[in-house]
Amino acid sequence: MIAASSASRPVRTLALALASGSMLLTAACAGGGGRPDDTAYVARDVESLYFAAKERLDRGQVKMAAALFDEVERQHPYSPWARRAQLMSAFSYYVGKNYPQAIQSAQRFLSIHPGNKDAPYASYLIALSYYEQISDVQRDQQTTLLAKTALTEVVRRYPESSYAADAKLKLDLVNDHLAGKEMTIGRFYEDTGKWLAATMRFRKVVDEYQTTSHTAEALYRLTETYLALGIPEEAKKSAAVLGANYPGSEWYEKAFDLMQKKAPEFAS
Repeated sequence: MIAASSASRPVRTLALALASGSMLLTAACAGGGGRPDDTAYVARDVESLYFAAKERLDRGQVKMAAALFDEVERQHPYSPWARRAQLMSAFSYYVGKNYPQAIQSAQRFLSIHPGNKDAPYASYLIALSYYEQISDVQRDQQTTLLAKTALTEVVRRYPESSYAADAKLKLDLVNDHLAGKEMTIGRFYEDTGKWLAATMRFRKVVDEYQTTSHTAEALYRLTETYLALGIPEEAKKSAAVLGANYPGSEWYEKAFDLMQKKAPEFAS
């Protein structure tokens, strides 16, 4: 993982790490209009500053680690350590569950170093940060869509990377989540007699999320709604697709019984 392998020089002694970590001075900016909780950093050589940040991260003080990694870039913007610190900052924010800041830091890394060997990881970290913010299907799914876009980007741009396989697995889960949202809305429309609106939602699941766990139910619901709309021919098509793909499922049995009851002339 990046956090474990980012430093290429020998690890400093604990005494030096603790001494480096003591560089923090907390004070308001005198006469500068700063807030009482503003934090100023003493100028340090880049190596000591970086390893102070790394030591904080190793101790689980991720918020402080992120701030110190940011300080590496601020104080030494043209140093090779600055590039490394940018990505470590993003990782620290991610570990601390500050996902918006993790995304921002990783995006900054990619904008400055798009061809860097760690670009796949930065892209993956962005995707993970969106993925961790996915809410339940009852809520707005904008973040889920952003996660899908970011995961798709990892797979598309870095198919041979070690992150692509996990991104594909997470994409399956994201698609299942989005399909679940469509089903929730579709069932609501169906329960309130808005048959056409319900049909559109179930159709979307079948067309766009056909590999998810919701497809069989979506086909059954289409059978229901098409019958309610007075279109038994379409209901028969949905039931037939359901039978062909999920012949032993409870949804097919229900669809078959429904067709026998509501449109027996189309049930054969």
